[in-house]
Amino acid sequence: MNTILRKSALSVAGLMVTGGAVAGPAIATPAVAGPADGAPPAPPTPAESAPAPAAPPQPPPPGDEGKRVLPHDYQRQPNEYYCAPAATRIALSTQGKVVSQREVAEKLGTTTDGTDSVDDTTRVLNELTGGGYETTKIEGVTAEPEQVDRLRTDVIEAVDAKRGIVANTMGTAVDTSGEKHSFPGGHYMTIVGYRDGGEVLKIADPYDPTKHYWMSDDKAADWIAQKGYSS
Repeated sequence: MNTILRKSALSVAGLMVTGGAVAGPAIATPAVAGPADGAPPAPPTPAESAPAPAAPPQPPPPGDEGKRVLPHDYQRQPNEYYCAPAATRIALSTQGKVVSQREVAEKLGTTTDGTDSVDDTTRVLNELTGGGYETTKIEGVTAEPEQVDRLRTDVIEAVDAKRGIVANTMGTAVDTSGEKHSFPGGHYMTIVGYRDGGEVLKIADPYDPTKHYWMSDDKAADWIAQKGYSS
C-alpha cells in the first residue's frame, strides 16, 4: 500500500465522528462565578459598605457622677476630747498643711471638756492657711431646706477650692450605708468631698480610721443643727 494512503487511513481510523462533531478527550473547566466578561464589578450593598455601629457610651457607675474627694492626711483622735484638733488637722492637710494635733489643740484652746465652737476652728484654719474660711451656724433643732441648700453650696465651693470643711455635730446621723453615728455630747468631723452635685457628702471622721463614709446633705445638715461648720 502506498505509504501516504496508509498514514491517511490510520489517521481517519483514530477519530470517532458523532453527529458531525469530532469527539476528543474531555477537558474539565472549573466554573467561575462572577460578572459577565467585560462587565464592571457590582457596587457593595449599603449593608456591606456601612461601618459597624459604635457601641453606646457606658453610663458612670452609680453614685460616681460628679464625685470629688480631696486628698488628705488622716489621723485618728487620740482621746475623747481631741475630735476638734483632729478634724481641723485633717482639713488643714487638704491644703498641704502638716501640723500636729497638739499644736492645733493649743491654738484652738482645747481642754478636757473639748473645744468651744466652730468659731475657734474657723479662726485657726484662717490663721494657718491665710484665710478663706467662714463660720455658718444652724441654730434650730433641725435644718431648714434653705440651710441644707446653703451647706451643699458651701461644701462644693470649699472642696473645689481644695479646702476641707470642719463641722461640729450633735446627736445621731445615718450614712448612706445605713450605719448610725451617734455623739450625744457633740463631735467634730471633716467633710472632704461630695458627689451627685453636692447632695451626698464624704466625711472623714477622726473618731475611727474606718469611719470614712458618705452622708446625704440633709442628714448632715440635721446632724450639724444646733452647732455649725467652718467652710
